[in-house]
Amino acid sequence: MMQFGIFTVSDITTDPTTGRTPSEAERIKAVVAIAKKAEEVGLDVVALGEHHNPPFFSSSPTTTLAYVAAQTERILLSTATTLITTNDPVKIAEDYAMLQHLADGRVDLMMGRGNTGPVYPWFGKDIRQGIPLAVESYALLHRLWREDVVDWQGRFRTPLQSFTSTPRPLDGIPPFVWHGSIRSPEIAEQAAYYGDGFFHNNIFWPMEHTVRMVELYRQRFEHYGHGRADQAIVGLGGQVFMRKDSQAAVREFRPYFDNAPVYGHGPSLEEFSAQTPLTVGSPQQVIDRYAAMRDHVGDYQRQLFLIDHAGLPLATVLEQLELLGGEVVPVLRKELAVNRPAHVPDAPTHAGLVAAAGGSKDATVYAAADDVTGASPEPAAAATTGRER
Repeated sequence: MMQFGIFTVSDITTDPTTGRTPSEAERIKAVVAIAKKAEEVGLDVVALGEHHNPPFFSSSPTTTLAYVAAQTERILLSTATTLITTNDPVKIAEDYAMLQHLADGRVDLMMGRGNTGPVYPWFGKDIRQGIPLAVESYALLHRLWREDVVDWQGRFRTPLQSFTSTPRPLDGIPPFVWHGSIRSPEIAEQAAYYGDGFFHNNIFWPMEHTVRMVELYRQRFEHYGHGRADQAIVGLGGQVFMRKDSQAAVREFRPYFDNAPVYGHGPSLEEFSAQTPLTVGSPQQVIDRYAAMRDHVGDYQRQLFLIDHAGLPLATVLEQLELLGGEVVPVLRKELAVNRPAHVPDAPTHAGLVAAAGGSKDATVYAAADDVTGASPEPAAAATTGRER
């Protein structure tokens, strides 16, 4: 099954039609309401960005997603993206395993380098080392979720000796990881090397670029022996604004587009819509545009839409969700399922990963330790786990 959902970059932007700017408190509450509405209308995924500077509010995605998890039952919680370069991989391992437990497995995450240059020195990192940081940090994270005791030494953080990340992944299965990238072939290569998912957030790029990035990932996925190229796990970004009447959609959205901090005062709405996946019009126009995506990248597993940016009021975003869940996604599910080869995998879920691993396991590490230093009286290698009991 293919997954459909939404992602938010968590911007706090002035509504150009009213001049009003929401507060952080309003936007934080709004993103919770949006996530709950996404589940209500039948979407599969909600993904939250990570930023550490104004005008964004989402500095702690796990906190927000845990709060959403407590108020939802089905929707999968993800990120867009988790900063693998400036976050400590040990803390990522701990935080997302904890979220995975609290959400009963309804968690995956997208790794990325982010698009805010100053964030690197804020966290003691060098932006000139962005790619090596991403590669090394993820290599450590990958081990922390799969090995009970890790000894490790690298270039960018202090060494680890006999370290156990807790809690251990739910059912012994780490959260599924997507590697998000707009322009870096090294990240597509990294995703392929591990057999992870590749998410191309193509909202600012022409389809020709998206095709090249996805093809590279698919070829390298097969090269590393994870399956055929068309079995690689691909996700795409998207941007839509809809009204029943396409001309009404354009009239309403134009001031938001023209003044958006990201692309305002640049190409016209028409130029940007022609060159990128941004689709402003009727639900049928959105269906036609996105049903054709697989003609370019092949059958893929996840489609996320950006719908709550540029100062759009919450009421408008909730209306967009009604159209997306009520009129667009049901048709896209059917159209993109037609002639989908049986060997192309479904979108990853915790339940599917557990089944593929032969069932759930208690991954708890049972190790005696004192309450001052945390040191075990026994050698770390002798620690027993629930899997061995």
